Amino acid sequence: MRMLPARVVAAAAALALLSGPMTPTVAAEPTPPPIPALPGLPIPSLPTDLLVPRFIGAEAPSRPLPAPPVPQHPYLSPNGTSSMHNDAYSTDAYDVSGPVGRNLRVRSRSYGIRECATIAFDSRDRLVGLCGGLEGFTMTVIDPVTLNVVDELRISARDLASGANPLTDICGGTYFFLDPHDHAFATTTDSGIAEVEVAADGTLTRVRDWPMASYLSEDDCLVATGVDWSGRLWWFSQQGVVGTLDRASGQVHTVALPAGEGIFNSISSDETGGMYLVTTHATYRLDAAATGAPEVSWRIPYDRGTKVKPGMLSQGSGTSPTLIGRRWIAIADNAEPRSNVIVYDRRLGVTDRRHCQVPVLANGASTTENSLVAAGKSLIIENNYGYSGVQATLLGRSTTPGMARVMIDPDGCHVAWTNSEVIAPTSVAKASLGNGLVYAYTKPVRKDLIDAWYVTAIDIRTGKVAWSRLTGTGIQWNNHYAAIYLGPDGTLYVATVAGLVRLADG
Repeated sequence: MRMLPARVVAAAAALALLSGPMTPTVAAEPTPPPIPALPGLPIPSLPTDLLVPRFIGAEAPSRPLPAPPVPQHPYLSPNGTSSMHNDAYSTDAYDVSGPVGRNLRVRSRSYGIRECATIAFDSRDRLVGLCGGLEGFTMTVIDPVTLNVVDELRISARDLASGANPLTDICGGTYFFLDPHDHAFATTTDSGIAEVEVAADGTLTRVRDWPMASYLSEDDCLVATGVDWSGRLWWFSQQGVVGTLDRASGQVHTVALPAGEGIFNSISSDETGGMYLVTTHATYRLDAAATGAPEVSWRIPYDRGTKVKPGMLSQGSGTSPTLIGRRWIAIADNAEPRSNVIVYDRRLGVTDRRHCQVPVLANGASTTENSLVAAGKSLIIENNYGYSGVQATLLGRSTTPGMARVMIDPDGCHVAWTNSEVIAPTSVAKASLGNGLVYAYTKPVRKDLIDAWYVTAIDIRTGKVAWSRLTGTGIQWNNHYAAIYLGPDGTLYVATVAGLVRLADG
């Protein structure tokens, strides 16, 4: 066996240490260390890859799914390429057709113990990822075919002395967006916004920084940033401070949401000027006043439950708001015994905004830390209940199963189907409107203690699994809240704690 560099072994040991104490019920059991990842090589495979099914199911017929159009935001890159949730509406849906299961080919690349949770695609279809590791966050340009790194640029460093767990800390480095000119705007760990240019040859240049720490308390941090239809930059702090930034003048305005309300997810925007967010207590629409100052247009409380459920980062909704057409906005709450999908009417002038509320997933074991997928005039939710850290899926274990589709009717909503077999610990599922499939990153329970990870395609109309394709076995294939993405040509990508996976039809 070849000797591994000391820095790689140390990084692997650190990840194993971080994965230990997060779940008391697992800490007493032996926790195998992750397979060390060597940058520039494939994500390491294990002999156990040969002991599990490589492909289950069959090629799926392509059945495009009609959906309300999503207007193109003038200050974002083309829909499907701009952010973790694809577009200004945060639909998590693509017009392009993804893999249908025909002679699937899997390729991977390791970037060390570093996960590219948020990915966009530049004007040359290269991946632009914000990749986080123990050392901090790095903007990375990646070749879409070879998965080789074209260029990388450190955006901000972690403060490990703060005591925050790097596997659950979302302060800076989690979300960014890409504009039509291949400029990325990302929050930083020192409460700033960094603008980074992706040049024609893929090289990265840090163009400008806007420090926002002076508008926050010392124990607060930036979580997300966005842009409205007028080009005004918005930012959102974990403790509920919302700010606007005029990039031309540098003028900043802020508003503080009610004390105790936290922000743990990204935001959405629409062509009417609204900026939508979900706190740990309520769903909001904010607009900019004539002065540019952010103002609360409406606020709707939801049932936040009584505790932080296993699988959640906070007590409250784990969803970014999902917009559908010109009318709807949807979230999931944190109610007990079952979470609800809630749909509101977001149109201006509406007084009774709640359109429907429907319970979903397993009784006594339901929650989601990932946004709802807008699949036509419906919403798809995955169950993340039980994911308390990477150790929750070790030794053949997995989380609570469940995916469901909720239809939006003229007079309410109803559950069209529930699949109680699919187990997607933290997949940030994505829909392909081009073929009618929704993709999840899944891990079945196995009594032989093998940890097998799959890309799974589910028929949106029926909820039945079309196929599952193995990516690999072992902790290094855990996606740990990283999203699934479809490139402009339909190729599927998913990040893991050790690198990036590419899956395409042969």
